[in-house]
Amino acid sequence: MDTRRIKRRGLFEKETVLVALKQSFVMLRPDIQWKNPVMFVVEVGALLTLLYIIKAFYSGNVSQVSTNYFIALDVWLFLTILFANFATALAEARGKAQADSLRRIRRDTVAYRLTSSGKTDEMSSADLKRGDKVVVTAGQIIPGDGEIIEGIAYVDESAITGESAPVVREADGDRSGVTGGTRVLSDRIVVQIAGDKGNSFLDRMIALVEGAIRQKTPNEIALTLVLSAFTLIFLIVVIPLWAMAYNAELYMMSYLNLPAPIKSLGTDIPTLIALLVCLIPTTIGALLAAIGIAGMDRALQANIIATSGKSVELSGDVDIILLDKTGTITLGNRSATNFFPVGKYSEAELGLLAALASVADHTPEGKSILKLYEKQSKTTVNAPADAKFMPFTAQKRMSGVDLPDGRQIRKGAPDAIIKYVEENHGSIPKELSTVIDSIATKGATPIAVAEQANIIGVIALEDILKPLIHERFARLRKMGLKTIMITGDNPRTAAAIAAAAGVDDYIAEVTPEKKLAYIRKEQSEGKLVAMMGDGTNDAPALAQADVALAMNAGTEAAKEAANMVDLDSDPTKIIEVVEIGKQLLITRGALTTFSIANDVAKYFAIIPALFAGTLPWLDAMNIMHLHSPTSAILSAIIFNALIIPALIPVALFGIRYRALGAEALLRRNLLIWGLGGVIIPFIGIKLIDLFMVSLNLVN
Repeated sequence: MDTRRIKRRGLFEKETVLVALKQSFVMLRPDIQWKNPVMFVVEVGALLTLLYIIKAFYSGNVSQVSTNYFIALDVWLFLTILFANFATALAEARGKAQADSLRRIRRDTVAYRLTSSGKTDEMSSADLKRGDKVVVTAGQIIPGDGEIIEGIAYVDESAITGESAPVVREADGDRSGVTGGTRVLSDRIVVQIAGDKGNSFLDRMIALVEGAIRQKTPNEIALTLVLSAFTLIFLIVVIPLWAMAYNAELYMMSYLNLPAPIKSLGTDIPTLIALLVCLIPTTIGALLAAIGIAGMDRALQANIIATSGKSVELSGDVDIILLDKTGTITLGNRSATNFFPVGKYSEAELGLLAALASVADHTPEGKSILKLYEKQSKTTVNAPADAKFMPFTAQKRMSGVDLPDGRQIRKGAPDAIIKYVEENHGSIPKELSTVIDSIATKGATPIAVAEQANIIGVIALEDILKPLIHERFARLRKMGLKTIMITGDNPRTAAAIAAAAGVDDYIAEVTPEKKLAYIRKEQSEGKLVAMMGDGTNDAPALAQADVALAMNAGTEAAKEAANMVDLDSDPTKIIEVVEIGKQLLITRGALTTFSIANDVAKYFAIIPALFAGTLPWLDAMNIMHLHSPTSAILSAIIFNALIIPALIPVALFGIRYRALGAEALLRRNLLIWGLGGVIIPFIGIKLIDLFMVSLNLVN
């Protein structure tokens, strides 16, 4: 099942719209509404207006205008709240539709748990526990999330990622992670279950989309406080207007020597409520929650699981991105291409010893060394039965084998091998540095090989840059981000690849400690750091990074340390994550600018209408030439309500992000959404006024 197709649902599908409409009325409950201070004030105002209307019916009209005017006013106040509720409810409904689709994917399957005796017990996947080992063969569904500890197989992950092409998953590497619900297409694997029931990736995705409305980010909370402050300020401004309008009525009565005060709309409580509602930032207040939920939705569309909305939002603020060279900047695993012997050794001898050291090396590089020698020699290499293998570690940066005859063969980074030889009182061949430099300057990676205390030669491992990777980094640079390539290569090789790829800087001969130290150094200077990783060695740095993206195919340690998991296991997805975060921030900023700019037109519409009966010289402010005071106020309140549903597509789909500098983005934001926020209300309010006059809906 293609979950991506499910996630890309239409905005106004019948099912989701009906659910959202129903929820819009449920959300009128004060205990729900008060969580949004701006819209809570609107609801209180609508209720006060309703009480005013009821009083007018029972005690007679106390205003110079028809009660129908107050009814219309109250209807549009309630519609303002309903439109705001609909925006949030629609975003929620889309998320719940995704959850329902994911539930159809998740199902209990048969699991074959491996016992201590080596036999298998048939059981339900729902009964599996963390640490259980299960056997999965071709055609079977993987019963739970975990890591392959034995075997290699093709796995169909289309139920999770939407990609139909099968992927290779194997033990003893950084591509050992598997997801429950995916299908094994070939061979046999043993999977160690990584989580208990209810804690799988599908469960987390379902919980994420269903709980999106509660995922308030720090910026969202801060903006809510700012909007609340604006609301309080305008409330303080509006309350004295009643006294000002009342005094104006008394003044004109005295000035014109009239027997009774001249009534104005300024002493009508519903009109003052309308003014308050029009001046407070109702547009962004109505759409704020929907914008946040939509940001999470876009992350899910990209097949990214985030632990919270905070990590998605934070990705838009990062300053530095750490990128692994292999698989991110280059096409993938390095492959051995040539053997370069030094000293008295021949190419065949170097190849054989390097192959013996690589028999138990399950890294892609180790496998390629073995494959290259077997291809050249047309023989198969098998290690002696009593051989003792030393696995590769990020700290030692070499691997090797101890043969039964006492010979010790080591291969690894040249500096690590040189140190090993020196510790064993060996000598370094004079031509070694020349060979290493020759390989490194071509952008390849040199791997030195030693037998006992003698360096016997160097292996060249070559990388191929991904297509258009230089353009991608140029785009990141336009965003104002600094890109750092991290690699285990020596500095010369790293420099050559970094220059070809166009990254800003590189860290060569990297270790887990180096990564961690670099991230802490940048964070101590106030910078936000993003990185991706898939191996256990990446876990400390992922836990320290502000935005950490782990590959779903990676180790469990990496996934637990990160705050995002990419189900597609695409190392370049970190670039897309940054763009999603920036789009979220830009959308929120643009609609906030638009909402605040709206007040200019509403001010020119309502203020002259409030004092039209008592201070006629204020009519000069009626630059829109609105038909009457009641028409002006109704037009403003109707526009204030209608602009909310009009902007729902913008809130949910987001504003397209362009890789521009911060200053250029700010100018563009102010020009389009700031200036647009001033001009559009003038046009909209005037058109509504003309429409109501043409239908004789106002006096």
